[in-house]
Amino acid sequence: MGVQVHLPATAGSFLLPVTLCILTLLPQGLLGKSGDEENTRSSALLQRVKRGWVWNQFFVLEEYTGLEPLYIGKLHSDMDKGDGSIKYILTGEGAGTTFTIDDSTGDIHAIQRLDREVKSQYVLRAQARNRLTDRPLEPESEFIVKIQDINDNEPKFLDGPYQATVPEMSRIGTSVIQLTATDADDPTYGNSARVVYSILEGQPYFSVDAKTGVVRVSLTDMDRETRENYTILIQAKDMGGQLGGLAGTTTVNITLSDVNDNPPVFDQRLYQMSVPESAPVGSVVGRIWAKDRDIGVNAEMKYSIIDGDGRDTFDISTDATNLFGIITIKKPLNFENKPSYTLKVEGANTHLDPTFRHRGPFKDVTIVHVSVEDVDEPPLFGSPAYYIELLEDAEIGTVVKTVSARDPDAANNTVRYSIDRSSDPEKFFYIEITSGMLMTVRSLDREEVGWHNITVLAMEMNNPTQIASVSVAVRVLDVNDNPPSLSHYLETFVCENAKAGQLIQTVTAVDPDEPLGGQRFYYSLAPEAANNPNFTLRDNQDNTAWILTRRGGWSQQDQTIFYLPIFVSDGEQPMQTSTSTLTIRVCSCDQEGNVMSCNAEAYSLPASLSKGALIAILACIFVLLVMILLMLSLRTHRKKPYLCDEEENVHENIVRYDDEGGGEEDTEAFDIAAMWNPREVHHPLGKIRQDMMPEIESLSRYVPQPCVIGVGSGEDSNVHGYVLAKLLEADLDPCAPPYDSLQTYAYEGEGSVAESLSSLQSGTSNSDHEYDYLNDWGPRFKKLAEMYGVLETNTPPMW
Repeated sequence: MGVQVHLPATAGSFLLPVTLCILTLLPQGLLGKSGDEENTRSSALLQRVKRGWVWNQFFVLEEYTGLEPLYIGKLHSDMDKGDGSIKYILTGEGAGTTFTIDDSTGDIHAIQRLDREVKSQYVLRAQARNRLTDRPLEPESEFIVKIQDINDNEPKFLDGPYQATVPEMSRIGTSVIQLTATDADDPTYGNSARVVYSILEGQPYFSVDAKTGVVRVSLTDMDRETRENYTILIQAKDMGGQLGGLAGTTTVNITLSDVNDNPPVFDQRLYQMSVPESAPVGSVVGRIWAKDRDIGVNAEMKYSIIDGDGRDTFDISTDATNLFGIITIKKPLNFENKPSYTLKVEGANTHLDPTFRHRGPFKDVTIVHVSVEDVDEPPLFGSPAYYIELLEDAEIGTVVKTVSARDPDAANNTVRYSIDRSSDPEKFFYIEITSGMLMTVRSLDREEVGWHNITVLAMEMNNPTQIASVSVAVRVLDVNDNPPSLSHYLETFVCENAKAGQLIQTVTAVDPDEPLGGQRFYYSLAPEAANNPNFTLRDNQDNTAWILTRRGGWSQQDQTIFYLPIFVSDGEQPMQTSTSTLTIRVCSCDQEGNVMSCNAEAYSLPASLSKGALIAILACIFVLLVMILLMLSLRTHRKKPYLCDEEENVHENIVRYDDEGGGEEDTEAFDIAAMWNPREVHHPLGKIRQDMMPEIESLSRYVPQPCVIGVGSGEDSNVHGYVLAKLLEADLDPCAPPYDSLQTYAYEGEGSVAESLSSLQSGTSNSDHEYDYLNDWGPRFKKLAEMYGVLETNTPPMW
């Protein structure tokens, strides 16, 4: 069998290599048979099928540009007799699309342009079949079509353009960046992919290594402050840089990075600044700058005051950019004490490069002169704040504190004081306007207000806008001025089945005072209830007390309420005491001590009484009460005493005599002749009263002197008769109260059921105020009888 391979005309120059490759593809039968193969054929177990043709690979150049399909080669089987009975089949990568085969002759052609950089080889399979039966005459064989490279791709810088940085003042040969150009051609075949680098633009500052593509510094002492940015052009050429090779270029932007090679310099040798004396601590006075040609961290500065009379008064710091020096006030300024300061300031770099220390020193010095401006300042208090402790029982007018302020200016104006009323709205304190003495004007009570935070104002007389303030904190100290009292429970109950010695209530006390050692209360029964037979009190010595029963056998029918006065005292000085009344009700309880009823009326009702009967009884009681009240009202109106219309609303009469009398030696104090006839008596000449005249003459009126039988004669009888006549007139005249007494009447006016409480006509009144008959109506009217003051003689004790 034989194989025919035809090469295309374009491959004439590669005839020898291709011929050698084809020889390797020839069937082994054409090259002779080895002894091993003959021995193998002699063995029946190792027989194999005879192949008509075998091949491995074809070669074809890329980038064919002819008009006709590119002839690849010819396949031929030794079983082909040339009668057209054999059909050649081609399958695999690109079969039918990139490669075609003539099924009769076995000629293979490429119908598309081949590019090794896209696909360098194709794997195909070929088979010879019977055209009529389509049965394979030989097994399918695989072969490879390899695409041979030509120099059709130039080198490319895939990452360009490039950015690079190199420190300024770098030495010659310092590496800047390494460039790499990529050539898509086959590096294993010829020089198509062998690249050589060169620099087209950028000399004499930089150079490039021809083989490695490393860009290096080629000029010494390149200064960033002179020129910072450079752009160079780099070329990469294949074919080893020979003529005819393809080339590609890229640009590299190189920036010189800064190094600290320049010392700082102040742009001024003397700075003039001013600041008002009222500027607070921390205020900015001014800013200075030591300029540095470097940038970034190499230009960062640190400033310090190294000398001068203001180094203790001012401070300097670096701003957020670390470039400028900020001068601030360290201590309060006072124009009157010192009007100006001088500072010697140094600025130095913070990041030094040892390589350039010989260019130093990297620091500079300047002078700063600060002038203090005079301003009108508010008054200055002697203390920034005041704290005072004062007992709450301090008397009104007690001097709490004397605050003082002065004008710090040279004028030394007069200062006046006042209290900010918003800090003392209740006006507990007063301050003397000129001296600043703070004193109390109201009584203090720690239990109401424990602290007083007062703001005292000081104002200059000549400039009211200059006002200063100071805080005065007054703590009110506690004094034992409040008595303790029972807390929470002032009413409790005792069960009817309670026994002697049973605890019915635990009482506690509260005291608004707060002694330093804590509260200590002492309990006891009031003296009037100390020996009562019903209850007793036990002081537990822990600020609590127990109320215990002294007996058993309690009954609501006997007594429903007991009042137990409890005496409580504290342990402070002066001791404070109080008495509180505990109300104890007698209640019916169950076996567990729970209250069931505290109403005594429930026991007087029969057990079988229905709700209807109970309602009827209550209705009858209500009707009877209404009738009784109506009768009493009518009876009261009938017995209303007669009063003069003009004197009906008289509540009180006041008669005052200013003559106190002088005893036996005072012969001019009072003329007794006025007792005989007040209207007609006349003072003798030269005997006019020298003390005072009567203030109320309208109360004196003429009273006839009746003859009184049985009275002695002479002056004594006249005086006695006059007095009796006045007394008789007062008794008979209900509208004229006695002139020698002060009487207050609680007259309630017309329409009162109780009528007037006045003592007028009380001697002749025949009104009946006895309501003893209410006791005869039974226990249901007991409350009504108590309301009208009727009490039984056998009333039980209150405790």
